[in-house]
Amino acid sequence: MAPIRMIDIAVNFTDGMFKGIYNGKQHHVSDIATVLSRAWNAGVDRIIVTGGSLEESKEALAIAETDGRLFCTVGVHPTRCKEFEESGDPEKHFQGLLALAKEGIQKGKVVAIGECGLDYDRLHFCPPEVQKKYFEKQFELAYATKLPMFLHMRAAAEDFCEIMERNINKFTGGVTHSFTGSAEDRDKLLSFHNMYIGVNGCSLKMAENLDVVRGIPVERMMIETDSPYCEIKSTHAGINFVKSLWPSKKKEKQVLEVLAGCKGITDIDLFSATLYQNTCRVFFPQDLDAAADALLAGRNESQ
Repeated sequence: MAPIRMIDIAVNFTDGMFKGIYNGKQHHVSDIATVLSRAWNAGVDRIIVTGGSLEESKEALAIAETDGRLFCTVGVHPTRCKEFEESGDPEKHFQGLLALAKEGIQKGKVVAIGECGLDYDRLHFCPPEVQKKYFEKQFELAYATKLPMFLHMRAAAEDFCEIMERNINKFTGGVTHSFTGSAEDRDKLLSFHNMYIGVNGCSLKMAENLDVVRGIPVERMMIETDSPYCEIKSTHAGINFVKSLWPSKKKEKQVLEVLAGCKGITDIDLFSATLYQNTCRVFFPQDLDAAADALLAGRNESQ
């Protein structure tokens, strides 16, 4: 079997922590190159850099252009949606996102619209009505560009799924990343035929989380780090499934190990290959290996 290959669908390289800035103070020099080196050595062969605002999306595209294995998203995170109105001209702001997405597509770097969605845990950043308005607006970006969506849903499943349902024909597919919802939330998402669920350390904190994750079919799952957040900690319910031990961790392999352990999957190579194909199916369809796809489908069914 070939070595494990992984695609990390969410890394926040625009965060100041990667530049050594913590709480507004410089603590060390930029370490993105070191982080990338560890990622490539751990089996990650592509990373999608998350954009969460117009300016951040510009920065994400600039970062993605520095390495052939880096890609990015363009969109506005729910907690930042006030920027549409604060810009003074929401339509012009929207057009700026659209122009950036088209530029990034031409460069072969922008692979999704997002991070967009709803976050009712952090309403102090942006009220729900503003979030809903501009979440819905960003489906127009997906429709205009024919890109999939990179989505965020936190404590807002009912409104999120209602908006999704209204716009289901405007996007080709997507992933609701960093999933931390209930079994009911999971099943609502899985009812959308073109929706995948992204799992990271935040999805695996408690025994209840593991129970919910067990119910996500392998063929509808992706893995991610959401770095520098959402690591797997020693206090997490899934820590006993982690086998990789090294001082500076690339978290995605740990996520893979916890998922395999909690789902009782023994063939981790097959599991990782399936997750890899899932990710290609949404974000890199030009790289789908049809023969591998058929083989994986047959092997998964036999299990």
